[in-house]
Amino acid sequence: MAAQRCYGGRNMSFFAGLVSTVFERRYRSAISKDAVGRSIEDLAQDLLGSHGEVSGSTLARLILDRFVEMNTDEKLTFFAFMTHALDIDARAVRDTLKTYQDAPSKQSYRAFAKASEPARQELTRRLNQVPGATGQLVAMRKDLLRFLRDNPTLEPLDADFQHLFSSWFNRGFLVLRPINWSSPAEILEKIIEYEAVHAIDSWDDLRRRLQPSDRRCFGFFHPAMAGEPLIFVEVALTKGIPNSVQDLLADGRDPIDAEDADTAVFYSISNCQAGLAGISFGNSLIKQVAADLSRDLPSLENFVTLSPIPGLSKWLKAAEPMISPDVCEQALAAHYLLEAKRPDGMPLDPVARFHLGNGAMVHAVHAGADVSENGMAQSNGAMVNYLYDLSKVTTNHEQFVAEKIVIASPDVRTLSATVQSNT
Repeated sequence: MAAQRCYGGRNMSFFAGLVSTVFERRYRSAISKDAVGRSIEDLAQDLLGSHGEVSGSTLARLILDRFVEMNTDEKLTFFAFMTHALDIDARAVRDTLKTYQDAPSKQSYRAFAKASEPARQELTRRLNQVPGATGQLVAMRKDLLRFLRDNPTLEPLDADFQHLFSSWFNRGFLVLRPINWSSPAEILEKIIEYEAVHAIDSWDDLRRRLQPSDRRCFGFFHPAMAGEPLIFVEVALTKGIPNSVQDLLADGRDPIDAEDADTAVFYSISNCQAGLAGISFGNSLIKQVAADLSRDLPSLENFVTLSPIPGLSKWLKAAEPMISPDVCEQALAAHYLLEAKRPDGMPLDPVARFHLGNGAMVHAVHAGADVSENGMAQSNGAMVNYLYDLSKVTTNHEQFVAEKIVIASPDVRTLSATVQSNT
């Protein structure tokens, strides 16, 4: 009898699941039919008002798919709807804040928190409940960013996207993965596509960067976008600190054994997802990779970059009338990195701000280090080594952020001083 009851229970469970599946399919089909001819804005309002899991996921999928098919004007209209129709109620915020101030409690705080959060944040969360939605929302923000310059009223919507993405893509959710010549082809294709510093012009070029024993590549991935790198760094293991990217990437060079290297060179860092602009991954990536390499290869003594100086050429054109023609290119590059500042006192060069903000120091500058078309255009071929001294990155970071001090080697400071004496 016990066996029969168990068997009957399994049958009942199977039958209930079957009925539930049939019901869900019919329910989803009914929602989809009802959506025909209705605006995406109406569907968004329905999603915000839904309470059932099936109806919510069906509406979310319909909205996301509808958005992908929209033209530029339609997308702009939808973004305007999210910004203005789903904004906070300023009066409700003031009223609930006053109530909380007068009588702090769990209930009054919840009321204030609810009033303070625009409905568009909740809409975005509900859109994210279906498989693949995270990547589609990142792509949605990529579209939004294209509109911001001409439509600054959309900036509150972008602030909400950035707020949510900062939580969804925080370091605790990211997975560091090595990328090598044995990685899946779709990942390797993404590396070629997303390389933003030194273009990869062929599969042979990619193999030269990934396959030799003295080359490494690492990327951050997110479980919700497993096939898409968020950011990756290419690393060369060398003897000594290099002064030329041509030498690092030369076809036909002789690789060295990884165990013989004393220097890890981060020569290319590429952000992959335009929709995640403003979400910082690079600082965590470099520090994690440096720590892992230090553990695996105890012979490594130096962790440096070989970085572009993207603002140098533009700055030189503006400063040319004030600079003596006798000053060498290295000195000019050093002076630019140390002394050219934005109105807020931070370095003018964006790559310098990134690495100095991570706790690196300006170690050395090199003329003729990148003679590619892009290298000559952005910096007259000059490049810079930023040094990551793992024992000092925290102190350097704090000095840079708090006091805006650019930490640099004595050699770089001496070079920069020659420019000051010749102006």
